[in-house]
Amino acid sequence: MPHKNTFDYAGAVAELEKIAATVENPATPLEDIDTQLKRASELVKQCQAWLRGVRERTLALDAEQSDKTGQ
Repeated sequence: MPHKNTFDYAGAVAELEKIAATVENPATPLEDIDTQLKRASELVKQCQAWLRGVRERTLALDAEQSDKTGQ
């Protein structure tokens, strides 16, 4: 059964880059920086979870391939 993935990793990274630019802008009000940093924290957690899932699926595929080839 194929893995259904609804998380847009590339989109999250792009949003994090946009947040970084906003936070680094001296004209950004402190209240906006706080909001942006909270969103960035959420995105980082989602990216980390997605990457862990990719790693787990890759390891499972490697193990499956090793079993098939007898290695």
